[in-house]
Amino acid sequence: MSEIDKIFDPDNTETIVLYDENNEKTEFEQIAVIPLDGAVYVILQPVAGTPDVEEDEAWAFRIDESDNEDVLVLLNDEETVNRVFEEYYRLLEEDDAP
Repeated sequence: MSEIDKIFDPDNTETIVLYDENNEKTEFEQIAVIPLDGAVYVILQPVAGTPDVEEDEAWAFRIDESDNEDVLVLLNDEETVNRVFEEYYRLLEEDDAP
């Protein structure tokens, strides 16, 4: 099962494993899948300590297509990251509403 398949599997309990440009592995816990403005975003939190990352910090990714495959692209645009997290918190509040 690919990491993207794991993200969309509602029964998945495994971590999401991603590799950076240096082939360094990072394991993530999936926090949420956020559809927003015609795109799909994923919020992931590193499982173990990562240099220069706070322990409770989560990362936002966009699911894009490359060479006919879905790929995760780390968001670097602060405005988009903020919109994704705002939507995440809005959805949490909506789920908690009576």
